[in-house]
Amino acid sequence: MTDGTTSAVDTAPAGESALARLEREGDIAADYLEGLLDIADLDGDIDMDVEGDRALVSIVGEGDDRTLQRLVGQDGEVLEALQELTRLAVHRETGERSRLMLDVAGFRARKRAELAELGAEASERVRSTGEQVKLRPMTPFERKVVHDAVAAAGLRSESEGEEPQRCVVVLPA
Repeated sequence: MTDGTTSAVDTAPAGESALARLEREGDIAADYLEGLLDIADLDGDIDMDVEGDRALVSIVGEGDDRTLQRLVGQDGEVLEALQELTRLAVHRETGERSRLMLDVAGFRARKRAELAELGAEASERVRSTGEQVKLRPMTPFERKVVHDAVAAAGLRSESEGEEPQRCVVVLPA
């Protein structure tokens, strides 16, 4: 910048590896979320990991702590919004779009298992009938999990429709 100020983009280490970049995203997200938990007076610990090409950040409670469920909301709606806000906080610091994935109280992990099973069951129906199966409308996260499960079953799938009614169609081989 010519005015003598620097931005987070300017201060990012040159030649930073993809892993280091994702770890930095996780750190920024953790700081943001810790501040949010403090403001909301909620107890929770932050876990960070990197899976594939995205940072994973989880807010976990102690034992059967249901107070964090407020951050999940009905069908994960609050969690989706919180994830977007966290991605914006990362973007503000790095100047780069983040694909960070946020989980609260294991909601996404449980949802992922359910959706993988749904994808496997739909694949089995397609295999046995030879006809395509159209699933209910899903969020982008949900569709991705189902697409991965269908691919793992050796079949193909595609998304059709417009948000928020976009759904997965499992196709015969």
